[in-house]
Parts: sequence; structure tokens; C-alpha cells
Amino acid sequence: MSLLHQIALTHLNKIGAGLGKVLVSHVGGAEAVFNASRGKLLSIPGIGEKTVRELNFEQALQKATAELKFVEKNNIDVLFYTDARYPKRLKNCVDSPLLLYSKGNADYNNRKVISIVGTRNATDYGRQLCEELIAEIKQYDILVVSGLAHGIDVIAHKECLKNNVATVGVFGHGLDRIYPAANRGTAEKMLQNGGWLTEYPSDTIPGRENFPQRNRVVAGMADATIVVEASIKGGALITAEIANSYNRDVFAFPGRIGDTYSEGCNFLIRNNKAALLTCVADLAYSLGWEKPTDAKPVAQFLLPLDLADDERTIFYILQQQSTPMAIDDLTIQTNMPMSQLAMHLLNMEMHGFIRSLPGKTYRVS
Repeated sequence: MSLLHQIALTHLNKIGAGLGKVLVSHVGGAEAVFNASRGKLLSIPGIGEKTVRELNFEQALQKATAELKFVEKNNIDVLFYTDARYPKRLKNCVDSPLLLYSKGNADYNNRKVISIVGTRNATDYGRQLCEELIAEIKQYDILVVSGLAHGIDVIAHKECLKNNVATVGVFGHGLDRIYPAANRGTAEKMLQNGGWLTEYPSDTIPGRENFPQRNRVVAGMADATIVVEASIKGGALITAEIANSYNRDVFAFPGRIGDTYSEGCNFLIRNNKAALLTCVADLAYSLGWEKPTDAKPVAQFLLPLDLADDERTIFYILQQQSTPMAIDDLTIQTNMPMSQLAMHLLNMEMHGFIRSLPGKTYRVS
């Protein structure tokens, strides 16, 4: 197939991804669309007189010629939906793009692909969840997809880079720019183990309307979408909703009641739009992942749900210990009165966060 004509097909007036695929399937290829007779085009379902009259073949080829020069100069791959390298999970979505522009070395058809999304206003809690999540999933030879936005997205990408996990950023604009510009350094490092992906040609600005479209690619590329931290409104919940519409798994980390950037996650869980996620073992079990035989065991992490600030401090101290910790040592580290510490420990034990052991020692459950 002619790459020029494949690109040009995306520049035709009134021809979206769905109708473009219909055209290709009926005439035998992208180039054949440009050579088809008017009668042949009118015989195709969904193509009427007005659509044929507005087909701007010459202009589309001119735009495609300029785009082809850009991709060749910048070592960008063009993945038509019939290409074997096109993300197969995305291809199965009814509204998948006709064509994708790709840069880097990512295998979009890795055996395990997840998307990680969340608020642009990540808290320390969200950052910690990302760090622990990526640290655990690295043993599964996985590809992580996100949107390179501020907050959870870029934190997930950075943690992937730190843990040598392949990661791809899906853009809502062309590959001639990085948005937001502050994430350029992270984006460039991703080209070494992952890369960039977009359905938009060069010179496409990051317009607000592009990001919901971008989110469908993020959701469609993956076996599951994980919402780390999200408010009740925003792109993360849109992505989760799209993933649900594709019959893909959605998981969400719960957060403390009343926390603005946990409201979205709690909403998804409460309304059965996402499964509760507390550790990677939950994810692996649900998706049927087998742990590599040579992988080093990684301790599962627990979430300090609905704990007071002092209790959360105690939890994190105990979580870092390899052996049970005596109450006297906890008193020193927390600088709390013994009576106050004992009350917190009892509450945490009643809620299943910690276990008391002989000798007045404690450990995380």
C-alpha cells in the first residue's frame, strides 16, 4: 500500500476513521480510494452524493506529501490500521484511528499492556502509589501507557524510566512538539524504552477537544486501565468510562473519604465502574498474569485507608521494618505519648492494618 495515500486518507473531508475503513475494505486499499470512479464510490454504504462531491483528493495528497517529508526527516513510523505493528487491542475498538504516528521502540502488542491515568494535581499519596505500583509490576515485562500530562501521568512515566519499564506517551497533538513543554526531558528519555504515539499529524496544536480523543487511545491500547488518583471530574474518569465501554478491565486505588483527588476513584469503585485495587497481586490475579519464575519476590503494599495523620505515620514506619517493632521503639520514632500511641495502635489493629505480636511488638498485616 502507498504510505502517501494512507496519510492522505486521513485528510479527506467528511471521512472519519469509521468511513475510511469502509472505503478501504470496499475498494481494496488506500491508493485505490483515490483512483476509484465516482460510481464505485457511490456504491459504497455510507457514501452519498454530498460526501463524494466534497472529497478533496488533490488537497489531501498535498497535505500528505508535506507530512511524509516530516515523518521521514524525523524518523517517525506511520502505522496504518492494517499494519501488523498497529496496536491490536486498539484495532478491536470500533472508533480506533485509521492511522497512528509513532516514535521510539515500543512494542504496542506486548503480551501485557496497562494504562495508568490520574489527576494533574497529584498528592504525595498518589505519588507513593505510582512508585510502589511500578516497582512491583516491573517483574511482569509490561508496557505502561499514559498521556504525559502533569501529575499522575508523568509520575508514572518517570517511575517506569527509573525501573526500566517500557512506557509510551499518547499525545493529543502532532509529534512536532511536546506538551506540556516541562515534560520534554522525560519524553525524550522515553524514546529509549518506549516512545510517543499520536493520531494527529504535525502542526496539530494541543487543543482542548483533542484530549478526550487521546483518552480513547490510552484506554483502547491496554488490557486494563488503572486510575491512581482522580477528582470527580476530569480526564481520568473519562478514560475509565471509555475503557468500560470497550469491555476492558478498570481498576482504581481507593482513597480517604473527603479527599478531593480520591473522590473520582471512590466513585468508580462505589458504582462498580472499577475494581478495588490494593496491590499488584489483585491486578495480576484479575488479568491472569503469571509471575516469572526467576522474579525476586516483592512485598505487597497496603493502603492506609481512612487513617488519621498520626496513624498514617505509624503505618509507614511499620511498613518499612523487616521485623516486628516494639512499642517502646515506636514511641521514640513517633515522639508520641504512650497512651496516645496505644490508642492509635488499637484502632489500626481493629481495622486490620497491623497485627500485635507477643512482647508488645507490631507489624503491618
